[in-house]
Amino acid sequence: MRKKGKLQDKILIYLMRFLILLLFLYQSASAQTGSAGKTRAAGNSLLWEVSGNGLTSPSYLFGTFHLLCKEDVQFSKALKDALERSALVYMELDMDDPSVMLGGLTLMNMKDGRKLKDLYKEDEYKRIEAYFRDSLKTPLTMFQGMKPMMLLSLIYPRLMSCNTMSGVEMQLMNLAQHGKKEIRGLETMAFQASMLDSIPYEMQAAELLKTVDSPLQSKRLLDSMIQAYKSQDMVALERMMNDDSYGLDGDQDLLLGKRNSNWVAQLKVIMHKQPVFVAVGTGHLPGPEGVIALLKKEGYTVKPVEN
Repeated sequence: MRKKGKLQDKILIYLMRFLILLLFLYQSASAQTGSAGKTRAAGNSLLWEVSGNGLTSPSYLFGTFHLLCKEDVQFSKALKDALERSALVYMELDMDDPSVMLGGLTLMNMKDGRKLKDLYKEDEYKRIEAYFRDSLKTPLTMFQGMKPMMLLSLIYPRLMSCNTMSGVEMQLMNLAQHGKKEIRGLETMAFQASMLDSIPYEMQAAELLKTVDSPLQSKRLLDSMIQAYKSQDMVALERMMNDDSYGLDGDQDLLLGKRNSNWVAQLKVIMHKQPVFVAVGTGHLPGPEGVIALLKKEGYTVKPVEN
């Protein structure tokens, strides 16, 4: 039994690394929201109650951060109560199904046999090679076929100010399992991986090189985002997401808009069957195309819960 648990832990660690890069993509994905944050975030809370529009019991939205120091992942009584009142937990992926996680391992590589060396000039490739050798103690040759943005998932944990890392989703999953709550996914691993194939590999390669060339700047940005998240400062988080310094322009609809619409379409059915607890990346919640605004457009009452 413990062997199964260890295998699942390893799979989930991989998942956290995969999802952290998506969170950083979200930094530019909210550029569609215009000038950031003075009125759009109706409250500074990561936890929101969804009611009205024919719902017999409220459901809940919770914004996650995909990688934190383990000691920083703490849940309030209000969140635990909301989880207890919910019949099911929905995350971006069905995180308690090891087969889903294992399936993602086959989706890490670029299509058509593309290689990292094909995406860089010789001196650029040498800089990345040196970073992996000296900072990550890992030969870059191991990852020749991997999507460049996937490699970012190996770098960002090195920027954290702690030795023991976790994800909000991982700890939330443990809490849900302890309460015997079934976890389901709004998307598949194959879909999330396909989003990276929709972003040109050359653009991904440029982002990887930028991070390797300026790790201190990346660390400062990460630290500020973590602080804003821990403070539940939705205004600051949205403002940071409008800064495209480390984002990929042109992919807003792919990364947020369409996904948010798809999720809301699902939730309109799901929430009317039974109350659910929905935990997705915080970047999906605010803004005129965010999940909060889209649910309000559908006639639901969405209000922040003191957390």
